[in-house]
Amino acid sequence: MCGGNALAHRLVLELVEHYEVPVVVLVADRTRDHAPQIEQLPGVSAVVEYATITDEALRAVSIGTARGLALVEGSDQDNIHAALSAQGHNPDIRIVFRMFNQRLGDHIERLLKNGAALSGSATAAPAFAAAALGRPNSVEVGGRFLHVAFDDAITPDRICVVADHVDRQDLSRIRLLPEQQEFAEFVKLAREFGDDGPVRPGGVRRPPERSGTIPEQADAPQDPPGRHDPANEHDPAAEHGPANEYDPADESGPADPGGIAALQALPMEPREPISWARRLRWRLLDTMRFFTSARMRLVLLTALAAVLMAFGVLWYLNRDFGWTVYISLLDLAGAAQPDQLADIANGTGTGGIWQRVAQVVITVCGITFAPVATAIAVEVLGSGRRGQPRNPGAGTRDHVIVVGLGNVGTRVAVQLHQLGVPVVCMERDPQARGIGAVRALGIPVVMGDGPLEQQLRRARLRYSRALVAVSGDDATNVEAALEARHGNPDVRVVVRLFDDDFARHFYATLDNAASRSVSYLAAPAFAAALMGREVRGTLSVFRHVLLIAELTVEDGSPLIDLNRHDLEDPGGVRVIAVGFARSPRLDWNFPDRTRRLAPGDRIVVAATRSGLARLNTTLVEEETADS
Repeated sequence: MCGGNALAHRLVLELVEHYEVPVVVLVADRTRDHAPQIEQLPGVSAVVEYATITDEALRAVSIGTARGLALVEGSDQDNIHAALSAQGHNPDIRIVFRMFNQRLGDHIERLLKNGAALSGSATAAPAFAAAALGRPNSVEVGGRFLHVAFDDAITPDRICVVADHVDRQDLSRIRLLPEQQEFAEFVKLAREFGDDGPVRPGGVRRPPERSGTIPEQADAPQDPPGRHDPANEHDPAAEHGPANEYDPADESGPADPGGIAALQALPMEPREPISWARRLRWRLLDTMRFFTSARMRLVLLTALAAVLMAFGVLWYLNRDFGWTVYISLLDLAGAAQPDQLADIANGTGTGGIWQRVAQVVITVCGITFAPVATAIAVEVLGSGRRGQPRNPGAGTRDHVIVVGLGNVGTRVAVQLHQLGVPVVCMERDPQARGIGAVRALGIPVVMGDGPLEQQLRRARLRYSRALVAVSGDDATNVEAALEARHGNPDVRVVVRLFDDDFARHFYATLDNAASRSVSYLAAPAFAAALMGREVRGTLSVFRHVLLIAELTVEDGSPLIDLNRHDLEDPGGVRVIAVGFARSPRLDWNFPDRTRRLAPGDRIVVAATRSGLARLNTTLVEEETADS
C-alpha cells in the first residue's frame, strides 16, 4: 500500500478485515496524515517510510514477492512511474493505481500486464450528486442505471429485493440480500398499500412512523417516499461488520419484516427538468445584473423616456416612420449631420426648432447608453478568456453550490451540470485543477480569500437548493455547511466527512443534511480490483454499502462450470444478470439457475463488502486447488 491518506486508511481496513491479507504500507512520513492510525491497525505487517517511491523503496517492501500493489496517493505522473517500476521488479504483480485522468489511465492499463486504473473521485461523485438532489445514486451497467428504491417506490419490474427489516427507527436491523424463497412475501408486502400505509402479514395495517429525527439519519423524514437519503456510511458498526450482517439466530428482532428495499433499473439517468419559462426568467434576471444599481437604473430609465419622447416629436413632425427610426439611430450613435447656419438662413434646413431639440436629446441620451453597451460587450468577451471564470449572474436560481474544486468537487459539479442542474462553484486556490474543467462548461466560479459568508452571498446562497462541501478538510466542510444553513435555513447540505464521530454529531445536529466519505465509498472498489474483480459502482442502503460487480469467465477461470446456486450467498452475493459469450446483451434475472458458466460469459452480481470478499476468497482457493 503506497500512501498514507484517508483512502489508504480505509483500503487497509478493507483488506485486513474482509479479505484477511497481510498489508505492508509505504508512506512518505509516518507522523503525518493517517499514517499513525494505519500503523495501529491489526493486520498491518509493517509501515515503511520513504519520501518518494523509488526502486530502493520498492525493494524495501519486498515488491518481488508481493501479491498486489495499491498506489492511492500522489499525482498521476508519480503513480504511472511507480506502477511501471513495480512491474519491472515483479512482472506478475497485480497493480491498482489511482488516476484522475481516466482516459490516460485506460492507456496505461494496456501497458501493464496485470493492472487497473481507478478514480476514487469518480466512484464517489455520484453519491454526492445524488445526495444534493435528495435521491439515491445509480450505477450504469449494460446501458441500464441501477438504483435502490424503498417501499412504495418499488415497481413490479424490480430486479431483486436487496434488503428487508428496514426500520428507520432502528437502522441496525436491516438485513441485506435475503434468501430467494422469501421474495414472494416481500413483493406482496410492497404491493399491498392502502390509504393508511403498507399492510402487515395477516391484514393488520402498520402504524404510522413516529415523529422525530433519527440521530444518524436525521434527514430521512424530509425525503419523499422512495427518495430517502442513502446511508450515513460513517457508522463504525456498519463499517466494521456487526451491523452489516444479520444473524438469523438473533431472536430479539422485530416480529414483522418491516420495510423493504429493491434494486431497480432505469433506461437512462433521470435529468432534473427545468421549464423553458424558468430558464427565460433566469436569463432576463441575469441580464439585469448590469443595472443592479438604483442610481444607474434611474439614469437609464430617464434617458430611455427622453429618447421615446424625442422619437415621438420627430415622427409627429415628419409623419415618416422609417425616416424617423433612421435619423433616431444616427442620433443615438452621434452620426447625424447638424443643420448649418447658412442652411437655416436659406431656409434649406432639415427641420424646425422642435426637430433640432429632439435630435439633441437623442444624441445626449446616446452618450449614456454607449458605456453600458460597451460594458456588456467587455463582460461577455472577458468571461470567455482563459483563466477568467464566469461569475454567477443575478438570475442564478435553484442551483447547487459546490465548495472545493479538487478531484471530487470537479466531478460532482460536472455530473450535476450533465443532469441539467444549475451549478455554482467556490474555490480559494486560483491554481486548482478543476477551474479549467468547469470553466469549459460555462459553470460560474466564485474565487477569492474573503470571508466565507461573503463568498456564499456571491454564490447566490439565498436562492440555492443545496450546498455540497467537498474540500479535503472535515472542519472546513462543516464550517461551510453551518455558514450556509445560517444564510439559508432551508438549503440542503451535503458534507464530505471522514471521521465517524464527527459524522454522527453532524447528523444529530442538522436536519435535511447528509454526509459522505470518499474513502469509504471508493475503498471497496479498490480492494476488489486488487483481488482481480471489477466493481462497477457502489449503492447505499442507508448505513450499508451494496457493491455492483461484473465478473468475466476467462479460460482457466474457477468460474467455469459454476451456476447461480454455486455463486449466490444469502446475505452476501446475488447474481442479477448474465451475459453469454458472443452476445453483448445482458439477461437480467436469468431464470435458469442450473446453467453452468462457460468461457466468455459474464455475470453481474450485487454483493455486500464481506460477501464479495468471500466470493473472491472461494474462487482463489478453487483456482489454487486446481493448480
